[in-house]
Amino acid sequence: MAKVTAELIDGYQVDITNGTHTWRADEPLDLGGDDTGPNPYDLLLGSLASCTTITLTMYAKRKGIDITSLSVSYSHERVHAKDCEQCDDSHSGMVDRINSEIFIDGNFDEETRTRLTDIAQRCPVHKTLANGVVFDETIYAG
Repeated sequence: MAKVTAELIDGYQVDITNGTHTWRADEPLDLGGDDTGPNPYDLLLGSLASCTTITLTMYAKRKGIDITSLSVSYSHERVHAKDCEQCDDSHSGMVDRINSEIFIDGNFDEETRTRLTDIAQRCPVHKTLANGVVFDETIYAG
């Protein structure tokens, strides 16, 4: 089981560790932070982008597909459900929408291009976000 711990340092600065690596999150200046690290949504999008990139690279290596360049970009916005073409009738109010742009260049045919498009949506982080999450929360307050 993956475990990540976050500790408040100062203001909104949070140091995050998985026991091996440490990184920082913060809020931008206009939201009262010191802008010493990416904000939580940037970290979420970074997790998704890196997972997609790694998943595509692993698949291409396993299948012997020559990818000459690969870049993945995600953005997040909150939109009203009425303005969301992908939303069904179960959504109301505001919804989170993640937009992706994936650029894959290499020497491959249209069938391989279609397969790579499918594989991009199979990264574990993408599947977690698309399927939803169940939280099992314990809060200790002294």
